[in-house]
Amino acid sequence: MTTLIIVGVILIVLIAWSVSIYNKLVALRNRFKNAFAQIDVQLKRRYDLIPNLVEVAKNYMKHERETLEAVIQARNQAQQAEKQAAAQPDDPNAIRNLMGAEQVLTGSLGRLFALSENYPDLKANQNMMQLTEELTSTENKIAFARQAFNDSVMNYNTYREQFPNTIFAGMFGFTQAQQFVIENAAEREAPKVQF
Repeated sequence: MTTLIIVGVILIVLIAWSVSIYNKLVALRNRFKNAFAQIDVQLKRRYDLIPNLVEVAKNYMKHERETLEAVIQARNQAQQAEKQAAAQPDDPNAIRNLMGAEQVLTGSLGRLFALSENYPDLKANQNMMQLTEELTSTENKIAFARQAFNDSVMNYNTYREQFPNTIFAGMFGFTQAQQFVIENAAEREAPKVQF
């Protein structure tokens, strides 16, 4: 009888411990998903600003149609990748696709701003100045949101990889999460938006 009680207590402790690990994994996964939602909000704001920026620039940069179209195309691709990543922020491939699309968008915006230096009237345009200020502010918010997301992903991955948590993570489908990093060092800097 005593042996049965001891086995029962050990079994209850093991179950409680397993539930504790599972619940912590769920909490950490939800935390990084919430952190991605913050990136998502700022990226949508950025995507909404870009067409307005291109529209204002289009009136001044009539000979730069190719650059303006490249910005819009990159924005559309990034927006599509963002939708996929927002639907599954725990899918490493979706995050990698978003990172790649964001790199292309940042590069095309950089080319747009470099070309706009050749158009003093555009630089002096009040709408353009306001849009670039909003875009700069949004870029800063995106950077902070990425940092929070990456911190949450690191905490989740660290907990998930610790023994014996890794056993439970594998059993219950808690896969490794992908941090939101920019691979190309030249693309790490936000586009210059000084007017």
